[in-house]
Amino acid sequence: MSTLRRYLASFFLLSAVAAAATGEEHGVRLKDLVTIEGVRTNQLVGYGLVVGLNGTGDRQQTLFSAQSLTNLLQRMGVSVSPTLITVKNTASVIVTATLPAFGQPGASVDATVAAIGDASNLQGGLLVLTTLRGINGQVYATVQGPVITGGFIAGRSSANSQTVNHPTVGRIPNGVSIERVAPSVQLGNTVKLQLKDADFMTSARISEAVNHHFAAAGTIAHADNPGLVTVSLPAKYSTQPTEFVAELEALDVEPDRVARVVINERTGTVVLGSEVRIAPVAVMHGNLTVEIQTHLIPVPNGPFSSAPGTVAPETTVAAKAEKSRNIVLNNGATVEELVKALAAIGSTTRDVIAILESLRAAGALDAQLEVI
Repeated sequence: MSTLRRYLASFFLLSAVAAAATGEEHGVRLKDLVTIEGVRTNQLVGYGLVVGLNGTGDRQQTLFSAQSLTNLLQRMGVSVSPTLITVKNTASVIVTATLPAFGQPGASVDATVAAIGDASNLQGGLLVLTTLRGINGQVYATVQGPVITGGFIAGRSSANSQTVNHPTVGRIPNGVSIERVAPSVQLGNTVKLQLKDADFMTSARISEAVNHHFAAAGTIAHADNPGLVTVSLPAKYSTQPTEFVAELEALDVEPDRVARVVINERTGTVVLGSEVRIAPVAVMHGNLTVEIQTHLIPVPNGPFSSAPGTVAPETTVAAKAEKSRNIVLNNGATVEELVKALAAIGSTTRDVIAILESLRAAGALDAQLEVI
């Protein structure tokens, strides 16, 4: 068995054994299944200048960079015409950041800086003080600091240089200073739980788990639809909504999972869920290999000829049919049994993909087949 086959067999066997090691089900924290309506992040954006570049900034044809630098200098008392500026150490950039929910003034978050002109490298640059605005146009944060890039360019000439990653995009860790509290919905008498993956059964289980945990307060939760559960604040927590949400998020709920097989044909990756069931089916799989080879055979000239020697092609065709390998799966076969059977007949990753697609076409695979 090849290394790939051994790896495939080990990977699938370990996954299947881990999924079906015990019959005991373990719940998932509620905070991993839902989000609180109104508690969300906000995107910020701004325009700024990165200075201090080693000749890798915007060129003269990027007109807005020269104009921005002129405006910056004017605010500092230096008057100069943008047509007279030729600065290669400056680059115009777009700055983005994510303002967390309930982010308080003075807190710090990261910023991402991306060149919008023809600058070739932001490495070693310094972002000048820039304001960040929300979708409503108001300023919520400011940012300034050195830009850290995850890439670099080695070499000066285009014909003799090496570029790693994207040197025109960088980050400023903790460079954003929050100046204004983000608009967020304050917790009131009701808390709405939004499911990350809408599902009728999971929504009903969440409602049941909440009512069971807060049984003393009566029926406080109900499932509005597959993606939303509304919870009323008990009288005990009328002045402690934060503590109530914290207790909610700690509840264990067993979500309902859809039987799904995910296939990535580009990388040869196959992920099988433990809920996948196989109908009674027999699988026969084999390979047919046809190999065509051409050899050039030298043909010598006559004993008294002065012409150069020649060659004549000789073509051989060989066909090899691999013996069919077959497996038989009984009614209600699990993923573990399928994986063991495929590994036993020496299937490669590509074989598994082909067999799963064929099973789905035959109606024997009781799962969603998703190709990414």
